[in-house]
Amino acid sequence: MTPERAILLLRISYRKPDGEAGETEGTPHLTAVPAERRQTLSKGIGRQEEDGRALAARLGWTITKVIVEDDTSAFKRRKVQLPDGSTGLRTVRPGFREAIDLLASGTNDGLIADDLDRVARDPRDLEDLIDVVESRTPNIPVTSVTGSLRLDSDAGIAMARVMVTIANKSSRDTARRVARKHLELAAEGKPGGGGFRPYGFTAKDRTLIQAEADVVKEIAARILGDWDGWTTEQHAKIDPNVGETLTSIAKDLNRRSIPTATGVPWSDRSVRSVVSKASVAGLREHRGEVVGKAVWSAILEPARWEQVVARLAGRNRVVDLTLQRWLTGALRCPFCRFMLVGAQGNRGPQSVRYWCATPEGGCGKIAIKASLAEGEVERQILELLAQPDVLASLRTLADTEVTETARASLAEDEDQLRQMARMWARREITFIEYTEARRIVEARVKESRALLVSRAPRVLRTLLAGNVAEGWKRLSPADKREVVLALVPGYDVMPHDPTMGNRFDPGRLVPFPEEPAEGDASG
Repeated sequence: MTPERAILLLRISYRKPDGEAGETEGTPHLTAVPAERRQTLSKGIGRQEEDGRALAARLGWTITKVIVEDDTSAFKRRKVQLPDGSTGLRTVRPGFREAIDLLASGTNDGLIADDLDRVARDPRDLEDLIDVVESRTPNIPVTSVTGSLRLDSDAGIAMARVMVTIANKSSRDTARRVARKHLELAAEGKPGGGGFRPYGFTAKDRTLIQAEADVVKEIAARILGDWDGWTTEQHAKIDPNVGETLTSIAKDLNRRSIPTATGVPWSDRSVRSVVSKASVAGLREHRGEVVGKAVWSAILEPARWEQVVARLAGRNRVVDLTLQRWLTGALRCPFCRFMLVGAQGNRGPQSVRYWCATPEGGCGKIAIKASLAEGEVERQILELLAQPDVLASLRTLADTEVTETARASLAEDEDQLRQMARMWARREITFIEYTEARRIVEARVKESRALLVSRAPRVLRTLLAGNVAEGWKRLSPADKREVVLALVPGYDVMPHDPTMGNRFDPGRLVPFPEEPAEGDASG
C-alpha cells in the first residue's frame, strides 16, 4: 500500500550551548531560546523536512500533513493525570499524539520521520505507535530517512524495540552524567551553564558587568532603606525599617529605561529575583541550596545580601487575599502537601491564582487560575446543595464560644506554620526540626478546622432558606470557605496537562480521600 495521505513527523530537542546535555530537561520553549540557537534549531528542522520529502518522492508517497515538535524531548517524563483519574509518568508530546490519532482514525495512512530516535525514545511511546500500525491489515506503513524505523514485519518491530531501549538507556546515562557534572561544578563554585544570562554578569564566565552591578546595589539599598539617591521629600516617605516597595522600584527603573537581562520591562518579581539570588553575593547555589563560595566576584557583601534576603522574607510577598480568595485553605499541592494561597500576578486581577507559594514554604510546582478553580468548586457546591437530603446530614452545631476559640487558634496556628516555613528557608532551623514542629501544629490545625466546620450548617440553613444561588452570592468569602470545608475536606490540585492547551480541566481538582474511621484496619 502506497500512502496517499502520509504524515511527516519532525522533532528536535534543545541542546545547551556548552553541549552538556543531549535531551535537555526543563528548557524554555523555542521562542525563549537565544536567537542564534533558535536559528540553529530551525535549520535542523528544515534539514529533516527536506530529507523527509526527498524520501517520500523516491517512495512515491504523498505527504499531506507535517507535524513539527520543536524543542520537545522524547525522553523526559512528567507526572500527568491519566484518563482513569490516576496519575503516571508520561512523555508530553502533543505532536506525536496527534500523529497517532490521525493514523488510528484513518485520516492519514503513513508516517515518515528522519530517524527512529526522532519518533520515540520512550518504550511506551513506541508501543503505542506499534499498536496503531498493527491495527490495520496490511500494517500502516512507517519508515525513516535513515532506515532505522521499519514496522512492516516482526523483525522490524523487534529491532525497533531493541533500539528504543538502547536509546532510552543512553538518555538516562546522559541525564545521570549531566546531574553529576552540575553537582561537581556547584561544589567547585563554577557556573553551571545554560539558561538566561544572570543579571550583573556575563553569560560565559560570570565577569562583572559594572553598570548592572550598580543597579543591583541600588536595589539593595532601596530595599534596606539607606539609598542616597532619594530626594529629601522621597526619603521622608520611606520607613527605614521597611524600605521601598518592589513595585515602586520597578516603576522607577522602567521610567529611567534601565534594561533587564532579557529586555522585558521590570516587575516586582524581576526586581526581587536579581537581588535575592545567592550569585550576587559571590555564592554558589545548587537546587536551591547555597553550597559554598563561587569563583566569580560578589556584587554585594554576603552580610548585606543576607540583610536584603531577610528584609524580603519579612515582607508579605504574596498579597493577603484570604478574605477575597475563599478557597485559601481548601486547595492543596499533591507534591509537598502545602496548602495553596491566593496570589496576584503581574497582569492585574485577571492573573490572580492559587499557588504553592515558595516564599511561604511551598514547592512552587502547582498553580491554578483562581477564577476557574472557584467557578468549578462553586458549581459543585451548588449542585450538591440542590439535593434535598444534604441539610439532614449536617445538623450538629458547635457552641459559639468554642467556635470563636477554634477560629482564633486556627489563625494563630496557620500563621505559625508560615513563620516556621520562613525560618526553615532562612536556615534558622533544621529540616528535622521544621517537620517535627509542623506535624504538631498541623494536628492542632486539623482539630480547629473540624470545630469550625461544625458551624457550617448554620450557614447552610441560611443558604437553603431561599434561593440557593442568590444566597451563595451574598455569603462572605469566609462563609463560602466554611461551606466548602463542611461538604468537602479539600481538593488536591493536580498538574496541568499540556496536551489540553489553554483549556481548563475540572479534573485537576481532586477531592481529598475520606480518612478511615478510628479503628478501621482496612487500609
